[in-house]
Amino acid sequence: MLGFLLVAGIAGVVSLFGFVRARRYVRERLRFVDAVQRPAAPLVAGGLAALLAGPVVWLLPWVGAGTALAFGIAVGAGVSAGARDARALPGV
Repeated sequence: MLGFLLVAGIAGVVSLFGFVRARRYVRERLRFVDAVQRPAAPLVAGGLAALLAGPVVWLLPWVGAGTALAFGIAVGAGVSAGARDARALPGV
């Protein structure tokens, strides 16, 4: 039970980190880039994040593929939220 809570906590922290960093990066650095406003941008970013997290997860014995998937979903959600924030900012 303790091991499950530890893995769930790690996955939650990693996912929260991915969401916050992706949202901030899109909002601050990519707000004038038209490609980030396309509907496929969060899917591409989330898929690439999950693929890049795959080898890291494979090396760590206490986390699994679910952590990489959660990280990919969180990054995709962060890109979507950041693009929405960028559209709402004045001057864009």
